[in-house]
This record gives sequence, structure tokens and C-alpha cells, in this order.
Amino acid sequence: MSSTRTIPTYLALLVVLACAPGCGDTNPIGPSNQPEVANAPDTFQFQASNLTRTTQTLSYAWTNTGSLANVNQSGQISSGEALLTIRDSSNVQVYSRDLKDTGTFVTASGAAGSWRVDVRLTNVTGTLNFRIQKRS
Repeated sequence: MSSTRTIPTYLALLVVLACAPGCGDTNPIGPSNQPEVANAPDTFQFQASNLTRTTQTLSYAWTNTGSLANVNQSGQISSGEALLTIRDSSNVQVYSRDLKDTGTFVTASGAAGSWRVDVRLTNVTGTLNFRIQKRS
């Protein structure tokens, strides 16, 4: 008698586990496309592939021992909006640019120390790829 009760319990658990990664989400960066982040003093790298209608805001603390940084953007976004914003250790915005723009750009001058890197995604489909490095 307990074996007939166990089978439906296992089936219910399998359905829950199969659905857990993405059911009910508004498509955040999930298990199939986790962002790859390398965050070291004076170098920050970010990549997220195969995004589909992703809406999310991500924020990272990054150490820049200088007052300027080079920002290299090389992603491919087919739809949606992706904004990269960088603030210096005094919380002054030193950079803001659409991640659809590709190329190498320079931040405004800021105070060295713990900078903040914000990535705001709104209904983004595509690949994000950028690198921030202290400018010598």
C-alpha cells in the first residue's frame, strides 16, 4: 500500500525539480546562460550568452587603483536594452553606455578605489560581452 503512495510522490517531486530552474520566471539569467564574471583589481570581465528576453539588474563592486578605465564592449544584442553604468568610489557616474555599442571607450576621471559596475537588462536577446581595465 505504501508503494502506490510513493510513486505519485516521486512523480510530483520530478515535476517540481524539472520545472524549478525556469518555471514562473520572467526569464532571468538562469542555469543555461549564467554570466561569466572575472573580477580582479584593475580588470573586470563579463560575458552572458544566449539571453532571451532577459530583464535583470546586476551590480558588482570592482577595484580600480587608477582614476580612468578603458571599456571594451563587443557583444551582439538583437533586441531589448542593455545599459552599462560605472560609478567611482565616490559614487560619481563616470560611464554610461548602451551595450549595443561596440568598441573601446574611456570612462571619465574618477576617484580610485571601489568602483561599482551596474548592468541593467530590459527584455534583452543576444550576447553580452565587455571588459573594463584600469587605464595606465
